[in-house]
Amino acid sequence: MTAVAIKGRGAVTSPLGRFERLERAVFDDGWPRDDDEPPPPPTWVVRETARSILTRNHSPDIPFDLSINPYRGCEHGCIYCYARPMHSYLGLSPGLDWETRLFAKVNAVDLMRRELAARSYRPEVINIGSATDCYQPIEREFRLTRGLLEVADACGQPITLTTKSALVERDIDLLASLARRRLVTVFVTITTLDPALARVFEPRAAAPWRRLETIRRLSEAQVPVAVSVAPIVPFLNEPEIEQVLGEAAGAGAHSAHYVVLRLPYELKEVFGEWLSTHFPDRAARVMARVREMRGGRDNDPRFKSRMKGEGAWAELIRLRFDLAARRHGLARRSSELRTDLFVPPSAASAPGVSASDSSAVVPPRIAAEPGAQLGLFADPADDR
Repeated sequence: MTAVAIKGRGAVTSPLGRFERLERAVFDDGWPRDDDEPPPPPTWVVRETARSILTRNHSPDIPFDLSINPYRGCEHGCIYCYARPMHSYLGLSPGLDWETRLFAKVNAVDLMRRELAARSYRPEVINIGSATDCYQPIEREFRLTRGLLEVADACGQPITLTTKSALVERDIDLLASLARRRLVTVFVTITTLDPALARVFEPRAAAPWRRLETIRRLSEAQVPVAVSVAPIVPFLNEPEIEQVLGEAAGAGAHSAHYVVLRLPYELKEVFGEWLSTHFPDRAARVMARVREMRGGRDNDPRFKSRMKGEGAWAELIRLRFDLAARRHGLARRSSELRTDLFVPPSAASAPGVSASDSSAVVPPRIAAEPGAQLGLFADPADDR
């Protein structure tokens, strides 16, 4: 059957994860269907007790070695998200499941405090939100990101945040406190200024104009802000590189960086179906250019080339981005954060939801059991 766009959702299909042993196929059985559009799938949230919260990476392509992701999955539904295939490890689809079946690590704040207090810990920058937006809509309910910032503020832990949500403004008090000691940088992702493209590209993230306003408000509070143009997709948002950087600089961003589209694992199918559904007139052209930057493949996982691509087209993007950044006074690297102010946190209970509150915790695998009672959150209001 032909994939159909779902209002308010990014993915148009639910491909199986790469570890599944059984396959399912959708087909037209010939029975008449109602003309009314089916309701969009709701958002389900599982309260998960994590075993650890600090994740160390060994990639030379990213500027941090430690990260915290208080959630799994992301309701923003950005179709290009390289982290979508991570849902396969949970037996869920990287398609619609990634944006509708979410996991909240309710003991994340306690774990951060405990792991920072360990004798073996040596202070270094921690990124919050590398694989899921730490300010996605459910943060309003769980407040895990705010709890993590409270711990960082109390012990002088340097932090970087990556988001495309205006909800980050809620925590300006903590961010400003960290900024006064040179302990924080906020990366606000802006891929496009076109609201029509943003609506299908990243359907539940803040509108482009709202993200510019977020940069402005953070900057006015003396919080360092970098703009992330990630990813750049040929013939979709690529023509806007210079305009995005100009608007971000005008709003108060001090630095900028970019990534070209990556399509690891199942994301190739998820993005391909979306592209054919929303932009059938240019789908072949977009993918041809992506493959040109990826050595003829849909994805290039090699270090050093996976983030920026290679070849003439990738070099042209780099030159355009660097030239525009220089023109608007945007540094290509963010200022270094301090690590010498760190004081290990006490063993006292951290703010936020405690893991000891067993009534608030549901094991993550219960999501696959019939009749499981999961927390259901209403769809967020459209702020466009």
